[in-house]
Amino acid sequence: MKLHIVPARTGLTWVKLGITTFIKQPLAMSGLFFMFMALLSVATMVPFVGAALALALLPAATLGLMAATQEAAKGNFPMPSILISAFRAGQQQMRAMLVLGALYALGFLILMGVSALFDGGQFAKLYLVGGKITEELVLQSGFQTAMWVAMGLYLPLSLLFWHAPALVHWHGVSPVKSLFFSFMACYKNFGALTVFGLAWTGLFVLATIVVALISSLLGNPMLANVAMFPVALVIVAMFFTSIYFTFRDSFEATPTDVPDGAENVS
Repeated sequence: MKLHIVPARTGLTWVKLGITTFIKQPLAMSGLFFMFMALLSVATMVPFVGAALALALLPAATLGLMAATQEAAKGNFPMPSILISAFRAGQQQMRAMLVLGALYALGFLILMGVSALFDGGQFAKLYLVGGKITEELVLQSGFQTAMWVAMGLYLPLSLLFWHAPALVHWHGVSPVKSLFFSFMACYKNFGALTVFGLAWTGLFVLATIVVALISSLLGNPMLANVAMFPVALVIVAMFFTSIYFTFRDSFEATPTDVPDGAENVS
């Protein structure tokens, strides 16, 4: 396995590839994304451990979307079963992905635990369990501090796990090593990832402005609230489609890296 260092402008290429690949198979990619969200939503409904279970499934579910993108980029129609690719590549791969998911859930819960030190756990409870968001709650200094602390801590956590599921699945890297390699790849290609993130943020803001302008021209400002939801879902689906390309261009596989059966899972 070799690490590729790419120029910052590659971040724009990843965004373009995500959009064009989504457009190639819009029904399949949007349907798989909705299944992805439904899977995590159902997991959160499990009593007592729902939030932790959803967090633990996130790496495997994200890998499923990456595998779907790989198929779509080849011109193939990704079937729904591809979403569970992480659990169809053999016992060893499945155990490794489950360990990775447990590590992600643990890291996220620790992150929320740290944020709870600043507001008594109000932000963590709202995020993990749900509840009503009130203006009074949001304006509390402790709540705002907890929110920013959680966001700040999530950046290194996301870098650790950004490439980890794909490294475990396609390169046969152990869960702990995958975190190290993922972090190093993100660190070396931080410029490209920054451009990637800023470009997606800019597209989302632009879409919001366009929807608002159209609603205003039609004389129905409330239309913006209704229309923005599906538009946002499509943009997020395109974003998840583009994640595969950030991995593909950051690593080069060698024959000994690919675990038996993983490359044939679809």
